[in-house]
This record gives sequence, structure tokens and C-alpha cells, in this order.
Amino acid sequence: MTPKARRTAHFASGDPIADRRADYARMLAETGDWSAAAELLEQALDLVPEWAAGWFRLGEYREKALASMSMTDGASSAYRKALELAPDDVFGARLKLALLGEEETPPQPPSRYVEGLFDDYADRFDTALVEKLDYSVPGKLAALVESRSPFATVVDLGCGTGLFGAEIRARTTHLQGFDLSTNMLAKAAAKSLYDHLGQADLSLPVEQSGLFSDSLRRHRADLVSAADVLMYLGSLETVFPLVLSLLAPGGLFAFSVEDAGAGAGFVLRDSLRYAHSQDYIQTLLSHHALDLLEATTSVIRMDGGKPIDGILFLSRKPS
Repeated sequence: MTPKARRTAHFASGDPIADRRADYARMLAETGDWSAAAELLEQALDLVPEWAAGWFRLGEYREKALASMSMTDGASSAYRKALELAPDDVFGARLKLALLGEEETPPQPPSRYVEGLFDDYADRFDTALVEKLDYSVPGKLAALVESRSPFATVVDLGCGTGLFGAEIRARTTHLQGFDLSTNMLAKAAAKSLYDHLGQADLSLPVEQSGLFSDSLRRHRADLVSAADVLMYLGSLETVFPLVLSLLAPGGLFAFSVEDAGAGAGFVLRDSLRYAHSQDYIQTLLSHHALDLLEATTSVIRMDGGKPIDGILFLSRKPS
């Protein structure tokens, strides 16, 4: 199948005066004048008080200003207003509130937020990640499984634009890719790497995930990959049953996480990505009877000029 790109909503209210003020606010924000940017965006929202995206952006401006406690409180109120106007939380307002200590950390981000994030990111994804952020996980995961190839069927979870697909294509007979973002799937389709592409939500139970159908049988994969996907999920309680349902006996699961360091769980970072501890992953592997073959720590990308530490795992379903 060849997915079609979904058109995403731009940051615009539809009111030309409000949008002009929002544009000026954005320019002020780009210079680091967050307080002035917030003040100008407030003026725009006076004209369009039901503009959810504007309230979320105001929360970001107020949060970054951080000139006083009242400004922090103002960020929270703006995020809550965005959440009230967009209950599906396409902007990730609840994640922001959690980082401000205003709510408990959600076990998983809203699917609409993740989908929208990558739909908007698709056009510049390869350039931004590989050329600017020195992203290296696809190649490292491919190297981790190289000695065990070739594979009859590989299922690439969170395939994105096909970076891991390009690494593994020559080592598999049948390559399937799944992603939440239709725009990412369209980019992957343009590369003609995959034998099947489909939309799937890894936060849902097995029956609702989109990974299985009459033509997509269970236990079909010799290798399941998840390259830089799990940091957009938080709790992985839904992921491992999906993987077990995909894997044939003796099949491999190769995946990466951002390293949360010592501890037994996962944490939400300022980047709005989750990091997972090695203990948490090993507990899940053991609980789902997956044998850990290898765990390797590595820098997986740069972010804000700083290296992000990750862990690459290779596990196996018993025969």
C-alpha cells in the first residue's frame, strides 16, 4: 500500500489581525524576549479566545520567561486553557503540566499529540535527525542483528521515513513498516523499501493496534525493530504484548531507549520524550519471557548541543 500524506493544521487562528500579532510574538520569542512575546500573544488571544494552539504557545512563552512565580502560574493556566479547548491534547499540554509539577506524569502521551508531532516533522525529518542531530540508532541496531541475518520477515515498528528500513532491506525477504504518522509513512513509501506499510498505534491493545488483520497474521516476524520509538510511549506495558504477538518462536526484538540512569521505571524529560531505565526494561523482558541477548549503552543523538545517552537492546523469544 502507498499511504497518502495527511495535511496538518498550521499555527494560525484564521483572524488576520490576531495572526499578525502572533507572528510578531514569534519573532520576539526567537530573539529570546519571552515576556514581550507572551504579552503580544495575549493581545492576539483577546481577539480569538477559543484558539487552542495560541493558548498552548502562550504557555510555552510564559514558561520560558520564568521571571516570577506568577509567570509560572500563568504558563499552567495557559496550558489548561489549551487542554480545555482541545481535549484530545494534540499539543501535549498535559505533558507540559506534568513537567511543571501541576499533574502526575502520564504513563503515555496522547496519540494525537505524537501523530501530529511527526506529521509536522516528516518533511524535514531525515535532514534534521541525521545531518544536524547525528542520529545513529538505525545503523547501530542493524549492526546488532547483522550476525543473525538474513531474516524472512522483519516488522519495523515506528518506521518513520524508513531509516532502519534502509539499513535492513538487503537482509530480509519481506519488510513491513508501521507508524502512527501517515506523513511519515508517505515518506517511507517514496523510498520503495517496504513490502507493506500501515498505520499502527503501539499504545493500544493487540486487537486495536492495527498490526494484525486477516492478511497480517500473528507470529509472523523473525525480527521486530523499534528504533527510537519507545521514548514516545512512556509505559511499555502495551508494547511487549504486541511484540510477543508479532514474533515467531526464536524471533528477535531489537530496540532502543533513552537511558534514564539508575532506577526501576521511566521519566518524562523536558524534551517531552520519556527515558527508561535498564532495570525497567529488563523487568519487562523477564515478565514477558524474552531472553536478553545484549544491552549496549551509546550516544544516540545530539539535542541542544548535548549528547543523549541511550541503550540498545537485543532480545529473543524462546523457540
